[in-house]
Order: sequence, then C-alpha cells, then structure tokens
Amino acid sequence: MTDLQTIDQRLERLERQVAPLAESARALSELREELAPRVNEAVHALIAELVDVEADFQIEDLIFLLKKSMRNVRNLSFALDQLKNLTDFALTAEPLMKSSVPQVIFYLDELEQKGVFRLLNLGIDVLKQIGSAYSDEQMQQIGGSLVSLLGILHKLTRPEALDLLERVADIPARVDLSTAKPMGAWGLLGALSNPQVKQGIGVLMALIRGLGALQFEQPAA
Repeated sequence: MTDLQTIDQRLERLERQVAPLAESARALSELREELAPRVNEAVHALIAELVDVEADFQIEDLIFLLKKSMRNVRNLSFALDQLKNLTDFALTAEPLMKSSVPQVIFYLDELEQKGVFRLLNLGIDVLKQIGSAYSDEQMQQIGGSLVSLLGILHKLTRPEALDLLERVADIPARVDLSTAKPMGAWGLLGALSNPQVKQGIGVLMALIRGLGALQFEQPAA
C-alpha cells in the first residue's frame, strides 16, 4: 500500500468521524434559527409585563425575600410536610365524604321541610326581642325563675298530676253553660240529692284539704 492510499484511508476515516459532528452542528443551527423568534417574543412579552411592576418592584425587596426564605427553610419544609399530610388526609377522607355528604344534605333538607330552621329563626328573633326589652339583671332573675318553673313542670309530669290535668281539661267540653240557671238555698239542698253533685263536692273537699295543707308545708330550698 502506497503512502497516497494510506492518506486517503485516513481522510475517509476522519470524514466519517466529522460527518456526525457536522450534522449535529447543522441541527443546532436550525434549532437556533427556529427558536430565535420565539425567544425574542418571550423577551418582549416579559419586558412588557415587567413594565407594570416597575414602579412597585425594588431589587432590595427581592434580596430581602431571598434572605428571609433562606432563614426560614425549616419552616418552609415543615409547611410543605403539613401540606402533604393534608393532601393525604383529603385523599383518604374523600370516599367517606362522598358517602356522608349526600346523607347530611338529605338530613338538612328533611329538617327544612319539617320547619326546624324556621323555628330556629323565630327563636333567634324572640331572643333578640327579649334581650332588647330586659336588662342583664332582669334576665338573671328570669333565668332563676325559669329554673323554678322547670321544677314545677317536672312535678306536673308525674302520672297522677297529668291524669288530674287531663280530667280538668275535659270539664269545659262536658258542661253546657246555656242550661245554667240561678239557684238559691233550696235549690242547693235539692241538688245535693244528685249523685254527680255529691261526687263533685267530694272532689272539691279533697282539693280543699290539699290546699289547706299548703299552710303547714315549707317550700323546698
């Protein structure tokens, strides 16, 4: 093999090695030509946006923000961890919320249909009127009286007390006042022969004896 052939072979090898580099350089040149207009547009858009904050932006503020961020890296890390925990909780609770929220909405709708919220609004209005009509001292006195009234109501819930009240409440429906006539002493004597009158007098005497016993009882503390 002559020297000329050896040189040709080396040149061919160099040409094969250089060809990929030339191809890469050509591709980079084409990419640069394609990106140049886009980069120019992005730069112009960035400049136009920065004009709006030019009066409010100071380089010292950016430096202060960077320094403050560097001083609070641990706090930022902690906040990110908590955010991750919150995200995990939301993902875990999402199926439960999907099943419970419709039930809550249905329950609230049921309360609305039954007028519960309307009663609450009326109660709030009544409380506002009471609060504007009475002073704090009067409200305290009313509160103490309500406690006593609740005690009385508790006693009235006893079966015997409820039975008596129900019977007394039925009396107006049984009495026809249109047939009532004036009655003198002889009329009273004649009425004593009526069994119902006798029974009524017996009930009245039992009530009178009960009322008389109030004088000897001391009120509960």
